[in-house]
Amino acid sequence: MTADLDAFDLRLLAALQREGRAPNAALAETVGLSASQVSRRLARLEAEGVIAAYAALLKPDAVGLSVLAFSSVSLERQAEAMDGFEAAMLRFPEILECYSVTGEQDFVLRIVAKDLKAFADFLSNRLLRVPGVRSVRSSIVLHTIKQTTALPLP
Repeated sequence: MTADLDAFDLRLLAALQREGRAPNAALAETVGLSASQVSRRLARLEAEGVIAAYAALLKPDAVGLSVLAFSSVSLERQAEAMDGFEAAMLRFPEILECYSVTGEQDFVLRIVAKDLKAFADFLSNRLLRVPGVRSVRSSIVLHTIKQTTALPLP
């Protein structure tokens, strides 16, 4: 379901994606509305679920997480193992994102770890022990070229 967004909503959302802590007065100036109009629009966008949450974006290195990896997971018997696998992924804080995908693999995971040893321990002692996991193929990120949380808006 797509929300009914006008030009003011889109400008407001773009401004929030750039600076999530901007006060309503600054947002109002940016989008060309009054602060009270901005407040009402934000309340509506939150209530409609367009704005899902507000969060601080942390630098992984600053909190001791120097390894970022993407892992592709194949399950033994996909239909039987999928629910249990999905539930297990929700319990692992190292897994930042988990996607069910098309293609040769069943899932793609974005995983963080303190270092390579911690990543290897996570794979061997936790991920590979989830019932139904047939194989895991991982790629360690060497250098991040682009990373954004901002969605492209019309």
